Amino acid sequence: MKRAALLSLLVLASAAGAAVQEIRWSEAGVHAQALELAPGKFAEVCGPLKAGEQVAWSFEADGLLNFNIHFHEGEKVTYPSRENGVTKREGLLKVEQGQGYCWMWSNKGEKPVRLKLQLQQKR
Repeated sequence: MKRAALLSLLVLASAAGAAVQEIRWSEAGVHAQALELAPGKFAEVCGPLKAGEQVAWSFEADGLLNFNIHFHEGEKVTYPSRENGVTKREGLLKVEQGQGYCWMWSNKGEKPVRLKLQLQQKR
């Protein structure tokens, strides 16, 4: 996904009240944050990645969340990773095609859930 299209997605989701943020890499190649997901809400971090890049990712939550990593190709959504009802996961995303990728968590429960996440560029 081109940067302009990714930014449009972020703006649309933000206008709809969704918690969508752009990945902001530190000089060390890390994006880390902690946030709280209200019941029925979701959080998403998105950014462009190039073919051949690798991102080590991990998260931990104090309640059950639905989780996925996805990217869009027009109307089609592809999920390199997707799980429901999890509190903790980690993995390595090996980017096969340059796209805007999103890490997304949804709280389908009745209580707020605290989430800590980290993305690390592998160099």
